[in-house]
Amino acid sequence: LHYILSITHEDYGRATSLSNLTNKWKPAGKWDPPEKPYSKPNYIDEDTRPPPARKANATFVILARNGDLNGIVDSMRQLEDRFNRHYHYPYVFLNEQPFSDEFKKWTSNIASGTVEFGLIPKEDWEQPAHIDENKASLAREQMVKDSVIYGGSVSYRNMCRFNSGLFFKQELLQKYKYYWRVEPGVKYFCNVDEDPFLFMQDNNKVYGFTLSLYEYHKTIPTLWEATKRFIEKNPEYLPKDNAMAFISDDQGRSYNLCHFWSNFEIGDLDFWRSEAYTKFFEHLDQEGGFYYERWGDAPVHSIGVALFAKKEQIHFFKEIGYRHEPFQHCPQGQLHTKGQCWCDETDTFDYIPYSCTYRYDRLF
Repeated sequence: LHYILSITHEDYGRATSLSNLTNKWKPAGKWDPPEKPYSKPNYIDEDTRPPPARKANATFVILARNGDLNGIVDSMRQLEDRFNRHYHYPYVFLNEQPFSDEFKKWTSNIASGTVEFGLIPKEDWEQPAHIDENKASLAREQMVKDSVIYGGSVSYRNMCRFNSGLFFKQELLQKYKYYWRVEPGVKYFCNVDEDPFLFMQDNNKVYGFTLSLYEYHKTIPTLWEATKRFIEKNPEYLPKDNAMAFISDDQGRSYNLCHFWSNFEIGDLDFWRSEAYTKFFEHLDQEGGFYYERWGDAPVHSIGVALFAKKEQIHFFKEIGYRHEPFQHCPQGQLHTKGQCWCDETDTFDYIPYSCTYRYDRLF
């Protein structure tokens, strides 16, 4: 029976082999030393650590609709578990329609900080009167034919225009200096033990990102020409040590399409409120490209911060693990260990060919 089982059941044969039995019954003093236990780093115990000694004047900003509730709850739960359950920063929700009682109940229940709900004024959300609707309609039809994502959507364009230059003007945000933009259905992979808002404040940063990539040219064919017209009229707004090299490979003659992916951004609201950026947005708004094309807030924000901020005021939050489908940033090495991250280190967008992060690195 032993012979039959040995040749028909491989696992049985290995288990009852002479070498295996011999290893199990070694004489005294011949035992192999036990493996050393894995040495874990000293993690911060979120349940026992003292409350923060100081906090920044900051908030989370979430543009959402009632139908986004499930995705918002998912994002908030991760954000609270990984960071905010210790810091208790507030949330500001914005919507062009009134939030439902159910939305308010669920989000308020998850948040460890205060929660406020704002209704966006129609003039800040809807297509402005100076836009030629016939021209805009033809542009949308062409984008649909060209299979441009959201090419036929007016509401998407409203959102891009709002995020580009109007979100920071909302009444509920006037009392804050810093914000962290949060989207529904995103993932936060790691513990965030150090307050990124205080980091921004203490190091004079104005913009923080985790992902950067190239824009789809068909959505912004004339954006850079419009930008150059503004620069030519207002050169005084550009500091000499800005990040022009991130967005242009030829000193501003053309746009290389690189942008920070703005679904995650931690920023200084006073930068967007500045004279330089305010006039820049007003110039772009009058150009009409948000509706005649499909200018996104990501390239608009990125061009704005690259032109009007000093390059050292832009920060790559390497320690914040983040995913917005279909891309993710996963911290590497010690940052991954320290943050107790659950993302795969080999699955990170940082330096694949379609990423622009290497261009950011080259600034320094």
